[in-house]
Amino acid sequence: MEPLLLADLEAAIRSSWDADTTTPVHRPHWNPDNPARDQCGVTAMVVNDLLGGELIRGEVRVDGVQTDFHWWNRLGMGIEIDLTREQFGPQEIVTGGTVVPRPAEIVRLREEYELLRGRVLERLRGQVRLRV
Repeated sequence: MEPLLLADLEAAIRSSWDADTTTPVHRPHWNPDNPARDQCGVTAMVVNDLLGGELIRGEVRVDGVQTDFHWWNRLGMGIEIDLTREQFGPQEIVTGGTVVPRPAEIVRLREEYELLRGRVLERLRGQVRLRV
């Protein structure tokens, strides 16, 4: 089997996003023209499942006021992977970036995480050797 390439993982994740994997409160506003919108938390968890590393959380600010959080990943040697960065408009600024411990059990967004994870693993199955 081939090794897992970041390009394979990115393609599997991007093709797995849909309204049902986004944050439920934002689901009515999800648009396939911006499929990364509100997918950052579940995406960061799936990347962490497959590649390890650290979960990073920053603040989203509009006109200096915090409006949300943004999640991404940091691998060894300070390499950061943010597959949902393009979700933000020009008025939304991501600040900070603090390492956040992975929760022992995913409570919030569990259904969306499991759905995204299942889709990604199915797309990758047979293509690459997975550690999960």
